[in-house]
Amino acid sequence: MENFEHREKPPITKEEREAKKERARQEAEIAIAARKKQDEAFRANFQRLKAERQAREAAEAKS
Repeated sequence: MENFEHREKPPITKEEREAKKERARQEAEIAIAARKKQDEAFRANFQRLKAERQAREAAEAKS
């Protein structure tokens, strides 16, 4: 059997931990902004299609 040397990771420093938190926060803000933009585009398209459908139904009701 071979002998393997077990090495533990050195603990991360306070600065590394804070940098990791900051990076995660920035990535979350970017993701939230992208999601808001997608939601707004979806809502605008939904409203446009709804207005078109209502106009079409009104035109059909008149004829």
